[in-house]
Amino acid sequence: MRLSIKILLLTMPLLLMAKEATVEQLFSVQTVKVKKERITPRIKNYGYVKADQSRVYDISPRFGGYVVRLYADKVYKKIKKGEPLVSVYSPEVFKAKEEYLNTYKYAKKRADKGMLESARLKLELLGITKSEIKKMLTSQKASPNTTIYAPVDGYLFVKGIEKGAAFNAKQRLFQIVNLDEVWVEARLFEEERARLSMTKKYELTFKGLKKVYHTSNKLLYPMLDPKVATLTLRLRVKNQEHDLYPGMYASVVSLKEGSEQLILPTTAVIRKNGSHYVFIVGEFEGEYEPLEVSVDILDANTYVVTGGLDEGDEVVNNALFMMDSDAQINSLY
Repeated sequence: MRLSIKILLLTMPLLLMAKEATVEQLFSVQTVKVKKERITPRIKNYGYVKADQSRVYDISPRFGGYVVRLYADKVYKKIKKGEPLVSVYSPEVFKAKEEYLNTYKYAKKRADKGMLESARLKLELLGITKSEIKKMLTSQKASPNTTIYAPVDGYLFVKGIEKGAAFNAKQRLFQIVNLDEVWVEARLFEEERARLSMTKKYELTFKGLKKVYHTSNKLLYPMLDPKVATLTLRLRVKNQEHDLYPGMYASVVSLKEGSEQLILPTTAVIRKNGSHYVFIVGEFEGEYEPLEVSVDILDANTYVVTGGLDEGDEVVNNALFMMDSDAQINSLY
């Protein structure tokens, strides 16, 4: 019995020496292994939906007149290409129609094609469609009224006339906006410009919409807003379902080309005195050694490990504050 005690007493200093660089924890400890994953860096910015300027159409007749019948009578009404917008009476157009018909009748007798082409060109320059000219020749009658049709599909964003109103030449009567594609303008700080060449795709989300939109079509405006020192990045986004409207708020995530990185959950890393530490599994069961590591933030839940650990290393994933307390008591930092 005395011999056993003596042997135990002799070996205790050796055990303590083996453990002096570790923290022994007797409670349940969860661990996690450093793993390698392909990471695509995600940087978030914010922006707003705007109408694509190349898809905004102003309807401004080349003549003055009076509204006879207004078909497009409500702002934001959905419009189809070729749909009648308004029927108008224009003394100038009516006179040109009669001149064309008279010239047509005269040309049939004298075979003067030059005069006929000149009269036809005058109508076309006034904005009269070829189908209306053809209809006029078929009926041999000049209608005093002229109908203006929608040149594209879209929504009526501006209605500049009312029933019975008079209008002048060049006056904007309507504005139609096609929303099959829209722009999203995102604001970037000057230091973010460098990453644009490395960003291939953009991921866009909008409040109230489950769909995630993707695009790679971009343009950086060559000007800086001096008030807030930001650049404007324009993204072109397909919008075939017309779920995106001008003015909507957008979250824009820049996706760089992916690469393989070592990662750890943020719950496995503790920050202390400006440095980051993990508690790596020691040689003996229940022992953990504090180890300084280099990490970068990937997102709210993940760190990218840039130094101090290798793939497969096992570290503590919970109770880090208790580990930290024990490490301080044992002067391991």
